[in-house]
Amino acid sequence: MTVTMQSAVAPAVPLGDLKDYLRISLADDDGLLGDFLVAAADMAERFTGQILVDRGVDEVMPITREWQRLSVRPVRSVTALFGLPAEGSEFALPVDSYAIDIDRNGDGWIRVSQPGAAGRVHVSYRAGIATDSAGVPDAIRHGIIRLAGEYYARREGLEAQPPAAVAALWRPWRRMRLS
Repeated sequence: MTVTMQSAVAPAVPLGDLKDYLRISLADDDGLLGDFLVAAADMAERFTGQILVDRGVDEVMPITREWQRLSVRPVRSVTALFGLPAEGSEFALPVDSYAIDIDRNGDGWIRVSQPGAAGRVHVSYRAGIATDSAGVPDAIRHGIIRLAGEYYARREGLEAQPPAAVAALWRPWRRMRLS
């Protein structure tokens, strides 16, 4: 199984919000602050187990007749399914040969009942809590800002875990999956 995600088009938190929090008005450290925001947003996504801002995902998985959960969440929409044969190019699967479901938790599910010559399926979908930074929940946004501020204050290395105050903000949004 392989998963490829597009880069986020919109940042989870605008640079201006971090600069306001840190009371920085000059543009001297904008590049560094932007990098810290990206690192903090990545930490938030790994901690919560959810993509924050809508982006495209392509996933290739084996075909079975059972329901299979997509790896990235929350799924907003499934845009295409293609069959991948052992040899030759991919082909669009007929609509009546598969089923798609997105449950109330945002988990996406697919089931291919008639794979034809395909041994694997390529699923294209969109995932993310919000369509842009304005839709990211306030607690997550504030946690990203605080963590990026911590990174800026320390500047010598990134922590492996978010500080307790940040983890407390993100904990209600954390999704864990038992395999």
